[in-house]
Amino acid sequence: MIAALGPYAGFILLSYGAAILAAVGLTLWVILDHRRLRNTLAALEARGLTRRSARSAARLAPETPLETQA
Repeated sequence: MIAALGPYAGFILLSYGAAILAAVGLTLWVILDHRRLRNTLAALEARGLTRRSARSAARLAPETPLETQA
């Protein structure tokens, strides 16, 4: 199979390897950043800070509680 790629087989395989490595790296970066941001958001909400969207919803419907009590 590698012989079918001709004299540029090394360059072609290296290019595919670099593309795969870049895709895996970006995927890991997004996953780790998502976890970090989710933890940061949870910490902020634990301190009592809320999202602007939640405050806007509360202004539109003040009779509806933001969090239901169980």
